[in-house]
Amino acid sequence: MTERGGSGEDREDSGIVIPLSEAQRERSDLPVTFHRRELDQILRLYGRMVAAGEWRDYAIDHLRDRAVFSVFRRTSEVPLYQIVKVPRLARRQGAWQVVGANGAILKRGHELGRVLTVLDKTQKPVRLVRA
Repeated sequence: MTERGGSGEDREDSGIVIPLSEAQRERSDLPVTFHRRELDQILRLYGRMVAAGEWRDYAIDHLRDRAVFSVFRRTSEVPLYQIVKVPRLARRQGAWQVVGANGAILKRGHELGRVLTVLDKTQKPVRLVRA
């Protein structure tokens, strides 16, 4: 639909107009989620650890301020580890953290791959080789 404004210019009717502050408030009500590439990295590690017999189950929680991937040895137990994404910490310590069963943060950082190295026992340790 085209309307003619008071100045004589044509302008399109954009439909509903929402103030920016209200749009940001609505967006903040959405839960934090894992992106596809992030979930691929986490599930790749999960698959290796299941194959090694270390892990057996997982749970994903999308909360208002964080997304949590919990890893279990058995479904009825508390999580062995939690891989947590907290976007509001991205500019400070980093958005990613690995939390142990006792609640201690084992590793924190800006890059998911580096944070996951604390859990990946299938990688060979670096050794010094003399030539």
